[in-house]
Amino acid sequence: MAKLALLDPTKTGRQAQDLESKLRRLVIGQEQAIHEVVTAYQSHVTGLSPTGRPIGNFLFLGPTGSGKTRIVEATAQSLLNDPRAVTKIDCAEFQHSHEVAKLIGSPPGYLGHRETNALLSQEALNRHHTDKMKLSIVLFDEIEKASDALWNLLLGILDKGVLTLGDNRKVDFSASMIFLTSNLGASEICSIGSPRLGFHSPTLDDPGFNAELGDRMSRIGIAAARRKFTPEFINRLDRIVVFQPLGDEELRRILDIELEMVQQRLQTAAAGTPFVVSVTASARELLLTEGTDSRYGARHLKRSIERLLVQPLSNLLASGQIQRGDCIRVTRREDSPSLVFFREAALRDGWKVAGSIAA
Repeated sequence: MAKLALLDPTKTGRQAQDLESKLRRLVIGQEQAIHEVVTAYQSHVTGLSPTGRPIGNFLFLGPTGSGKTRIVEATAQSLLNDPRAVTKIDCAEFQHSHEVAKLIGSPPGYLGHRETNALLSQEALNRHHTDKMKLSIVLFDEIEKASDALWNLLLGILDKGVLTLGDNRKVDFSASMIFLTSNLGASEICSIGSPRLGFHSPTLDDPGFNAELGDRMSRIGIAAARRKFTPEFINRLDRIVVFQPLGDEELRRILDIELEMVQQRLQTAAAGTPFVVSVTASARELLLTEGTDSRYGARHLKRSIERLLVQPLSNLLASGQIQRGDCIRVTRREDSPSLVFFREAALRDGWKVAGSIAA
């Protein structure tokens, strides 16, 4: 009798592992969402995705600022080397049925035929393709705000991977990952256990947050989606993910990522004036304190960084107070919600570092 070898079906291939590692560096605290995206991509890479359907149809639910749009941009950055390589449809602009013509173009005989460029044309989907990656990422943001006409339009896309434009041309979505985001159920989720839920307690690192509470949040979000959308719409979704609240550790990691993005902006903007920025621990604590809000999530943290760090640096650059080779130390003013900027000894002339955000 031949000897049987035990196989491990949980192990993924190199390409999927590479995508997962990149997403984990860019998206914090949303393990289920990362897992679902990687799983769908793995099926696509091996050629086992369902024939005649998009690679994956995802509905992301959760409070604002929890990372729903961020993971879409991170997927584009990881696969297409550009976080903006996303065909984004802001559904708030399609609250009336006649506005769907912007997506598919006007049919023959109607005003605007041949004058309206369809937002969901094949050319629009393919414009972000690279030589190595023929894949499209489509985002329908805040889907709950769209009209019934847009939802009905999505039925064919999600099920058959095909859209018929106003001039009868066909658009193929079989090489697309389609993401829908929504805030449905967010207020109910944020009311569980604490009025300060959002990005506060109970969060992932709190003793009060456990798997049962996370499951309850997921049930609330999915129930809200089922009340809003028709059964045939829900049945065409491959995965519904409810984004969970984040704890202090996750927020600190998000802060590190945001400061790295500021560093990249400094490198671009100050190409002729290379300098180093050192942000102390006390300054980071202030950014976290000022940037944590249960209603706005990580978006509020970004605004805090812009207001307290980026704008002052912009003023220092514009006024000539920062010179080539300077080292700018950023610390906290005691008992004040502001940061203090010092110019330390100039760097050596041989240094070629610009905008390095250091601890």
